[in-house]
Amino acid sequence: MALTMNKRPVRCVRPSPTVIPGATRDGPKGADPLTVKEKENVELTVVMPCLNEAETVATCVRKAIGFLAASGISGEVLVADNGSTDGSQQLAADAGARVVPISEKGYGNALMGGILAARGKYVIMGDADDSYDFTNLTPFVNELRQGADLVMGNRFAGGIAPGAMPPLHRYLGNPVLSFVGRLFFRSKIGDFHCGLRGFNRDAMIALNLQATGMEFASEMVVKATLAGQRITEVPTTLAKDGRTRPPHLHTWRDGWRHLRFLLLFSPRWLFFLPGLVLLIAGLVVGAIVIPHPFTVGAVTFDVDTLVAASAAVVIGFQAVLFWLFTQVYAGSEGFLPEEPKVQRLLEKLSLERGLILGALIGLAGLAGLIFSLLYWNGLKFHQLNYEHSLRLMIPSVTALMVSCQVILGTFFLSILGIKHTRHPATVSPPSVPVDVANHREQQAAAPRL
Repeated sequence: MALTMNKRPVRCVRPSPTVIPGATRDGPKGADPLTVKEKENVELTVVMPCLNEAETVATCVRKAIGFLAASGISGEVLVADNGSTDGSQQLAADAGARVVPISEKGYGNALMGGILAARGKYVIMGDADDSYDFTNLTPFVNELRQGADLVMGNRFAGGIAPGAMPPLHRYLGNPVLSFVGRLFFRSKIGDFHCGLRGFNRDAMIALNLQATGMEFASEMVVKATLAGQRITEVPTTLAKDGRTRPPHLHTWRDGWRHLRFLLLFSPRWLFFLPGLVLLIAGLVVGAIVIPHPFTVGAVTFDVDTLVAASAAVVIGFQAVLFWLFTQVYAGSEGFLPEEPKVQRLLEKLSLERGLILGALIGLAGLAGLIFSLLYWNGLKFHQLNYEHSLRLMIPSVTALMVSCQVILGTFFLSILGIKHTRHPATVSPPSVPVDVANHREQQAAAPRL
């Protein structure tokens, strides 16, 4: 149910300008000065990750506080400091922000620590370099109140000031990576990497975000899309930042980290589609060249082409198997949704059927090798005419390799499909102290990307 704008008296939560003791991605440490009732009344937290932003952080904090006051929203401004050494913490606190130190380095760590420390139902995050307009957050709040789980800003729709974004980022990096994100995950977001975005805090925490660096921005969109959350987009502006030092963003390193994340979370595009193309191309070319040389104009395709087609078949089939392995593992571990098509395929492809299929392919390859041996015997084991003999030898060896892949792959899929069986305990286990249990859960936590 959408919420309406409340015109109640302004109550902007502004604690005294002191820094709260250390925090990590597991949440802030130290006492919380607000009561439970006061926490429930905080609607919006504006989170700003900060690392040596002394030139701009106070300006950003004042703008956000001014927005909260002008709009009548009960909220707070939280600066998630990632180890600043230029006095940014005190400047932010003096401007009215609540400062939470985040000891683990990285953009993703800073933001996740800030999100966990936030008291608001909704969170709007934005960089503390004065490039985003914290005085106009109303479109984000309106979308959140209407039920959106994630509201993305779109700088290309709202306007990018001259010099605000390097040409390489504006015309290549951001458009290409956003296109890849839309293609891989069927998302409609036009600007995957906009740093100004709002979201429902509980919905975002439920995604179990793990990225520690700049790829955190992509992870948020990808996991929200895969989880079926409601995502909307609003235009926003990007101004030239107010700092004189170089930005924290490294073009090629962080661009690769974004692309790497998109690939790892899309096994269909990483393994299946390229593998399927190679497999089909190898089979088609091989079927054409096996009977006799194939000529196109002045170019003749012969047994050398057949070798390349064989390699394409083996590599392509292996890639398709890797897609299947990844889907089964990712679905069982819960970091990718289970694919209904994959589940139906696995139901039909039992261990026994896989072994039979692999054996049949292997027998076909073995028969080809026997015929090749008989052909050689007919020549008294003398020198072969390779133009003829390889037309049978290459497909036979290829069939044997694919046979091994099918048999071994089927066994591995069966291992991945083994479920843990928990039998009723015959004797009640000894009780485990709560603190020990919590420690064990932390030790078993999933590794971060």
